[in-house]
Amino acid sequence: MHEHIDKRRRAIIGGAAKGVALGGITAAAGHSLIARAAATSPRAMLRAELGQARTIRAGQLDVAYFESGPRDGNPVLLLHGFPYDVHSYQEVAPILASRGCRVVVPYLRGHGATRFIDANEPRAGQQGAIGADVMDLMDALGMPSAVLAGYDWGGRAACVAAALWPHRCRGLVSVNSYLIQDIAHSERPAPARIEWGLWYQHYFQSERGRAGLAANRREIARILWENNSPTWAFDDATFERSAEAFDNPDFVDVVIHSYRHRMGLADGFARYREVERRLASLPPITVPAITLDGDADGVVPATDGKSSAALFAGRRTHRIIQGVGHNLPQEAPRAFADAVLDLLVPTGSP
Repeated sequence: MHEHIDKRRRAIIGGAAKGVALGGITAAAGHSLIARAAATSPRAMLRAELGQARTIRAGQLDVAYFESGPRDGNPVLLLHGFPYDVHSYQEVAPILASRGCRVVVPYLRGHGATRFIDANEPRAGQQGAIGADVMDLMDALGMPSAVLAGYDWGGRAACVAAALWPHRCRGLVSVNSYLIQDIAHSERPAPARIEWGLWYQHYFQSERGRAGLAANRREIARILWENNSPTWAFDDATFERSAEAFDNPDFVDVVIHSYRHRMGLADGFARYREVERRLASLPPITVPAITLDGDADGVVPATDGKSSAALFAGRRTHRIIQGVGHNLPQEAPRAFADAVLDLLVPTGSP
């Protein structure tokens, strides 16, 4: 299915959506930094569209997240990617909240104000860890089930949760389709054009790459934003607002472990051994799913969805969004929000 996103229409819709933000910014105990930023920065008005800033203890983390919409609404978790943050859902969240959804947008481990509880806990970035984080957060929030939606790391976390705990997932929205990594075969090269776009993943395998990420995290992220979304005309303020999330003290360790583990060059941690064992079989996703590709994605070329069809055992619809790159929810918020709402129609969502 092809959808054309008219830029002027999106701007009008986005402007209207900004009017439905719920609540102000109030930081939970232990994260007064969020409150100070909200009180002093002009960016506070933009953050406010995501809802109220909160933290909650969930598994190994104190998770910082934003929540909007009615507490008894259809629960939706919106999960961001790398190198991005919660602002990918700046326009998606208020659209969904205005349609009666309870919308939760967390900072992933290693990003923003999310923190590890135990200083000695390994800073794991492997897929089993970010998938388990979704379950831990839902448990802490008292969510028996939710629609899980994401892209990049967030899409992978959503796919892991949907595949391993389908009873907790009402539906899945995933950019770039099935994102569970086949680590056993990670040595198989991708086509040269794709390998070229993954330069940073190869860079991060070396200690020079680790040092480079530590020293130049904003510069690396900016290059990735430009390469991943060549048609997205974001401005400096938009980038800097998200780049603050990369100042997390665990950012480098989590990112480096993620990219080394997926290429088979770093061991997983014992806590996630069973999860990774189950993921190694590439379990099919049985819940209703809508998968999205941007046809201007600079890192993962758009497909017709057929190559991953066998990995979706439930009802699945694949859509190509024209003129859009890798950060699809921020570039095409209406298309992303519509995918979530379409999954909710059978459950009686308005």
